[in-house]
Amino acid sequence: MSISSSLNAGVSGLSANSTRLATIADNIANSGTYGYKRMTTEFDSLVVGASNKAGTYSAGGVTATTTRLIGENGPIVSTSNSMDLAVSGRGFLPVAETVDMNNLTNDSLRMTSTGAFYTDADGALRTESGLVLLGWPANADGTISTQARDTITGLEPVVINANQTAGDPTTTMNLGVNLPATSADGTGNGDAEALSVEYFGNLGTSETLDISFTPSPTAPNTWTMVIRDSATADNTATAADESILGEYTLVFDNTTQNGGTLASVTALGSSPAYDASTGALSLDVAEGLQTISMTIGKIGDTNGLTQLSDSFSPTSITKDGSPVGNLASIEIDENGFIKATYDTGFIRTVYQVPLVDVSNQNGLISLDSQTFKVSSTSGSFYLWDAGDGPTGTVAGYSRESSTVDVAEELTNLIQTQRAYSSNAKVIQTVDQMYEETTNIKR
Repeated sequence: MSISSSLNAGVSGLSANSTRLATIADNIANSGTYGYKRMTTEFDSLVVGASNKAGTYSAGGVTATTTRLIGENGPIVSTSNSMDLAVSGRGFLPVAETVDMNNLTNDSLRMTSTGAFYTDADGALRTESGLVLLGWPANADGTISTQARDTITGLEPVVINANQTAGDPTTTMNLGVNLPATSADGTGNGDAEALSVEYFGNLGTSETLDISFTPSPTAPNTWTMVIRDSATADNTATAADESILGEYTLVFDNTTQNGGTLASVTALGSSPAYDASTGALSLDVAEGLQTISMTIGKIGDTNGLTQLSDSFSPTSITKDGSPVGNLASIEIDENGFIKATYDTGFIRTVYQVPLVDVSNQNGLISLDSQTFKVSSTSGSFYLWDAGDGPTGTVAGYSRESSTVDVAEELTNLIQTQRAYSSNAKVIQTVDQMYEETTNIKR
């Protein structure tokens, strides 16, 4: 009978609106939850029978389908913690639960769009809810090895040791020195000049390059430059000879156009060759364990070695490297590289955090603490470099707010309440009609 189908339709309406009320309640409760993705409820009609005779109709009712809109992004808000992370755009941060951090498999992968990460007692970056941040560890030189993108095999928990130290060996040096033209007049009366330049070794030790400039006693505007390394020198004459890294004849221009600049550089003996295209010498220091590129200037360059006037003056000596320093802070850049800054000013890349993406974000399985995992409907995951492909960027000092609009949810709440009351009224009316039908026999 149509009257009984009306009762069933009313019951299905109560059930559907109860489901919608539950999603609204969840959304409102999590309106202040960072990274929360709102739920929606869609209603679909049910039809009883392929066709109906004229004048009769059987109500099919309604069914409710819920969907979490994981692909939506909430507003990004600023914080004061450098490792408060949020994804600006598409993609998720790779995380794992604490119980899985020592035995990671693809099934261990969890995804979140934001998180407040702090180091625990073991130095691992984790949230208060126990989610550990995953990343690819950097090599000693700060580079990231090629990694597989369809598996988390290469990912490791990001561990920051607050007591770690690091040194930054010197690799480049720029030598800007002026030699006195009056000393190189070819009479043999000029004085030799000496210069010491500090550099930092592979083990953070402080060493020096001792550089001497001796004017030629016969050829004007000509000097002999000898470079010695303190890391291989001692008090013996033999060791002093072995400490010589290079010996060069320098000839300076005395023309109107290029007066005072280098005219030629000639390497003597087995000294490293002078690269005229870059103006640099490649010096193997510390008994060949370290290489420093020392730039003395190109031919005709006014920024390297010069010969002018009557004074010896180091005008500009710059180098990279630093002594051993203690960890001062860690930050992450928009491409997901975690960089450690030391109190000496040295900055080194220690990890890269990729972004996880799937074909159907709304098909992911929702878990506690605003995390998600791969499902058969989401498609397989892929690890992207942040900012590449379809993915967005990583923002430090940031959290992603909830995607819930409270005003919209309150409007939906009123609509749901009215719809629920109306369906209850249908059931009440059907009950009264049944009662009327029963009274006919009396």
